[in-house]
Amino acid sequence: MSATRRGFLAGIGLAGTVGLEAAPSAIEMPKRTLGKTGIKVTVLGFGCMTTSDPTVIEQAADAGINWFDTARGYQNGNNERMVGAALKSRRDKLHITSKTPGKTKAEVLANLDTTLKELQTDHIDVWYLHSRSTPAAAPDELFDAQDEAVKAGKVRFKGVSFHSGHKEMIPFLIEKKRTDVLLMSYNFTMDPELDTLIDKANAAGMGIVAMKVMAGGFRQNKQGSPMFEKLSKTGTMAAALKWAVRRPAIHTSIPGIMDADQLDENFKAVAAGYRKEVDDKLLAAQLKFISPLYCRFCGSCSGKCAQGLPVSDIIRYVSYAEGYGEFALGRENYQTLPENLQQVKCGDCTNCSINCPNGVRVAERVARAQEMFA
Repeated sequence: MSATRRGFLAGIGLAGTVGLEAAPSAIEMPKRTLGKTGIKVTVLGFGCMTTSDPTVIEQAADAGINWFDTARGYQNGNNERMVGAALKSRRDKLHITSKTPGKTKAEVLANLDTTLKELQTDHIDVWYLHSRSTPAAAPDELFDAQDEAVKAGKVRFKGVSFHSGHKEMIPFLIEKKRTDVLLMSYNFTMDPELDTLIDKANAAGMGIVAMKVMAGGFRQNKQGSPMFEKLSKTGTMAAALKWAVRRPAIHTSIPGIMDADQLDENFKAVAAGYRKEVDDKLLAAQLKFISPLYCRFCGSCSGKCAQGLPVSDIIRYVSYAEGYGEFALGRENYQTLPENLQQVKCGDCTNCSINCPNGVRVAERVARAQEMFA
């Protein structure tokens, strides 16, 4: 066992153990039932999108985390391969989920076969139709593909993920009755009315998984960097994670975890729980600082750019680079835009047609993406 790994396990009371079953933990990770799936999931899951070190994934599994999330497109397809190798020896003790960006039935089923091969498994626990922010992005043929995958034993449960469009997608999927698990953006910056929709999804038996819980992931700014003093206040990211899982209606979360320090911070935060008298103040200050920078996925800008740009998505790509410290991830996503949209320059417009109700400096943020990624 490496010194780093031993240090993390010692920090949470697991030094010398293989897992929570081997010895009592000084910190117990709570579990919740994932809707009608019946799966008992650790409230802290592991979002593998930004992870490049497989030993961190192994450490998380050793610490008792049992929910790991990847996707066909992460790291140009290499993320699934890494996750599969890291978790192969533990496969029967934990749950792995993945996603497809495919647009047709044939395409998503081909994605699934590749996913299973890369993960070195014969099934995944939840298979998501990825980033479907409108009902039009989830046609019946894709739900049919999910049904076939379940029948074939390749998938246990069916999911849909979305970054925005909550007010449209949640009622749509509840009424559709073809989805077991929802994976959605959920953090302290978002409309409080979203909780009512989440409760309705719970009542319909759906599992709820929270992503983008850090509201931009600004803890990647290191001391001495230009944004550190404003955006990386001690304890803020832990407070953001605790806020996201404070309600039992959120069954698990998948924050990105890049190293043992983040794993340790996340583990302790979730186990400790939200402390309103302290954490409310931290998050109020953070919201003030990030409001000009961070898109809250409210959907008010959808379809309003005069040049046809998907504004919310582009601002999210900037946050990958500046918040997560993942320039390649931001650029990779930006380059999925149609070629004509990649050529658009905000400087060519005399006035921006979008006025964000939450104070995001839209023209500046989109221009920043064009500067960095084009």
